[in-house]
Amino acid sequence: MSDRLSRTLRSDARDNRERILDAARAVFASDGLDVPMREIARRAGVGPATLYRRFPTKEMLATEAFADRMRACEAIADEGLADPDPWHGFRLLIEKIFELHARDRGFTEAFMSAFPRAVDFAAGREHTLKAVAELARRAKETGRLRSDFVLDDLILVLMANRGIQASSPATRVAASRRFARLAIRAFQASPDGET
Repeated sequence: MSDRLSRTLRSDARDNRERILDAARAVFASDGLDVPMREIARRAGVGPATLYRRFPTKEMLATEAFADRMRACEAIADEGLADPDPWHGFRLLIEKIFELHARDRGFTEAFMSAFPRAVDFAAGREHTLKAVAELARRAKETGRLRSDFVLDDLILVLMANRGIQASSPATRVAASRRFARLAIRAFQASPDGET
């Protein structure tokens, strides 16, 4: 009997954890990281004590909730690096990263260092930024990327992309796609080779 009870509790604990993560992902995506932990617990249908037992800090909750987004970000960077045409890979990276960030405000805040001590985020962010730097170096060598492009330029436009306000997620994504195209044009070297 006690063995069956312990399996049930483990299953309940697993279910609670998943409900908390699902609620956190949804709330962070729509409202950003400023949502109180109690609100996440309420939306998950668990008590605050259950939430804090699983995730003692919001930093830990966000890191776990966005683990799949961080892996997606890293995969986008790797996909851009793997493209045999560095300029195409660079454009692809910007388009996909902008869309990923437009779909999830909370991830953007976390990626942009809202939680600088989150080890998993630091490693993923570093991987992505190194990939962008290498891709930019290659694209500059082709003459297609402005010679004066620096990584901070991309960070700046990501910050601007984060500020897009729209009435719906679909509208925000559409605006972000347009903004990505404008950013790519700004980063492109002029046809006569001048930047």
